[in-house]
Amino acid sequence: MAEPVPPPFPDLVSALEHAAAAWPTRPAWTFEAADGATTRLTFADVSRTTAAYAQALRERGVGAGDRVAVMVGNEPAFPLLWLALMRLGAAIVPLNVRYRSVDAQHLVDDAGVRMAVTTPEHRGVLDGLERPPSVVLVADLAPSGAFEQAPVEPAAVVNVQYTSGTTGRPKGCLLTHTYWTTLGGSMLSEFPHLTRDDVLLTAQPFHYVDPQWNVAAALLAGAHLVVLDGFHPSTFWSRVRAHGVTYFYCLASMPALLLKMPADPGDRDHRVRAVQCSAIPPSLHRELEDRWGVGWYEAFGMTETGADIRVGAEEHDELVGTGCLGRPAAHREATVVDGELWLRGPGMMEGYLGHPSPFRDGWFPTGDLARLDEHGRVFLQGRLKDMIRRSGENIAAHEVEEVLMAHPEVRLAAVVGVPDELRGEEVKAYVVAPGLAVDRVPEVLGAWCAERLARFKVPSVWVVREDLPLTASHRVAKSQLEPAPAGEPS
Repeated sequence: MAEPVPPPFPDLVSALEHAAAAWPTRPAWTFEAADGATTRLTFADVSRTTAAYAQALRERGVGAGDRVAVMVGNEPAFPLLWLALMRLGAAIVPLNVRYRSVDAQHLVDDAGVRMAVTTPEHRGVLDGLERPPSVVLVADLAPSGAFEQAPVEPAAVVNVQYTSGTTGRPKGCLLTHTYWTTLGGSMLSEFPHLTRDDVLLTAQPFHYVDPQWNVAAALLAGAHLVVLDGFHPSTFWSRVRAHGVTYFYCLASMPALLLKMPADPGDRDHRVRAVQCSAIPPSLHRELEDRWGVGWYEAFGMTETGADIRVGAEEHDELVGTGCLGRPAAHREATVVDGELWLRGPGMMEGYLGHPSPFRDGWFPTGDLARLDEHGRVFLQGRLKDMIRRSGENIAAHEVEEVLMAHPEVRLAAVVGVPDELRGEEVKAYVVAPGLAVDRVPEVLGAWCAERLARFKVPSVWVVREDLPLTASHRVAKSQLEPAPAGEPS
């Protein structure tokens, strides 16, 4: 394990204050709305506005230890409120803007939310809850006095961050300043070695951790962060070019969806020097690099643990297409116990709110099946809860999903096990394949899988959908998959 480099600042408020003093007029954030309109804030703007929001919240009774829900889309108010709450020693509880009464009520109740801040388009959901918190509109946060910053405690919980959860109800991860500075700081001291000259981009929703760690890393580096209203495969690279982006992170279905967009003569006309991505499809890895002329680097992390494992520049060429996650970051240790990946080190969550500690002697069991090679590099083998047992054979759902996603007509795929009296479980595949006739899906995709997988891994049950439900991390929400309606192949 390499010696970790301490983060440049102990907390994100200190990082913000330094950036505002050192580079007051430099762009900190650029937000691009769905209609193409942009909003740009300098580091001085961010410092001044977060202080004003903090004072307005303080005047409404918010203080250290309080939990405040924020239901805001990809617009400046979200990170401004997040940093404002940090200034007060309070914690944000991010709410998915797609939530409705049941899922929103669960988070509000579970986190003990005393106040929620939102925008007019989402207020109705919060006001309509059976047990609503006090609801405040962002536009109404006008302070009457000046803000005085109290000392910031790096160990203070600043997020009750609910896991997106492909199965089960979300649980709240307790994240501190140290979580964010460890995660963001490692991206400066290790690959991708972010600096103040970088322009980062994120397109995921802000209630999810990825845009938040982009904010943290950009603040620590003094870099410029571009935030899109969402991930749109057809326009993504044009926005990358327009904003002069040098680095971005993506995951799950994103790379496959980007590859399915028509090739463009300007595909290589950009400034991107590195792409980090979780779950790069091995069969598509080389194609991704050839098309856009930039290295795609595998990375692994979790809401619970932060940034854990990554491929660096020195091993990139050797590992393209292998599915290797790389090596643990300098602040992280990895081991495999009974086939399961366990992680240890600083900068993890403090635990799940209201649940027993999942840690075992300091180690966090990830729920991922993995192996380590002789060099200490990590290879995922599947999910403990995502294994299918068919006639005594173990089948990793993600292996079948990767094969399906490699088919040129498949846009999305999810594989699950379903009960079977004879074999215990059967393999069921949900697919989005606009270019295939529904009645030909079992034949065409079944043959595709049979050429690439052992026969027992080939799905025997097929469901065709126009789309599949996704979590905030762009993984298929398997808990939301429903039986095929009458008339669909199964």
